Amino acid sequence: MTAAARLTAHSLADLKPLRQALAEAAAQQAAREHERRERERRLQAERNLFATSVGAVRPLKGQDARLWHAPEPPEPLPVQRQLDEERVLRESISDEFDVTTLLDVDDQLSFRRTGVGLDVTRKLRSGAWSIQRQLDLHGLRTDEAREALGEFVRLAHRTGLRCVRIVHGKGLGSPGRTPVLKGRVQRWLVQKKEVLAFVQARPLDGGAGALVVLLQPGRRKN
Repeated sequence: MTAAARLTAHSLADLKPLRQALAEAAAQQAAREHERRERERRLQAERNLFATSVGAVRPLKGQDARLWHAPEPPEPLPVQRQLDEERVLRESISDEFDVTTLLDVDDQLSFRRTGVGLDVTRKLRSGAWSIQRQLDLHGLRTDEAREALGEFVRLAHRTGLRCVRIVHGKGLGSPGRTPVLKGRVQRWLVQKKEVLAFVQARPLDGGAGALVVLLQPGRRKN
């Protein structure tokens, strides 16, 4: 029972505060009722939010109402990617490729790709391009040397290098004292699209035991 309900009028003078108390009690009751209805309205609106947003929906007939999504495949392991790159390198340069018809007939058997002028090999031979990196293949087996050369050329081109040296050796320590890798290196380089030209190195750069290679222009990566 509210405080207003407990008030009792003993005279006409008592009616005014009684009416005032009753009015305040009614106003409080109305406010509480309004607040209750507002809470119910918000709750109902939250329950109907999805239906209001997407509209009416109906379950699919003859099918499971649940929709299953296949899980996304995991990212490939870096190890596998490296193995794949090595396989591509092995397949991209062959030992059976005939290079003799592509070499310039001179005492050094230089190479220049179609469209490359003789001035390019002359400049290479004279040292007009500074050697930026080198790869030494001494001590490597044939398959190791092939993969090392393929990766070296690819990375050199990717990082924007233009002129590199490949040291294949003069074959002084090989059976018959013949250069085992020299012909193979020439054959491999001709098959690499990144290679524009190559010549035998100058004596001070390795002479008959090395090649100076000019690469296609590439975009340097920081």
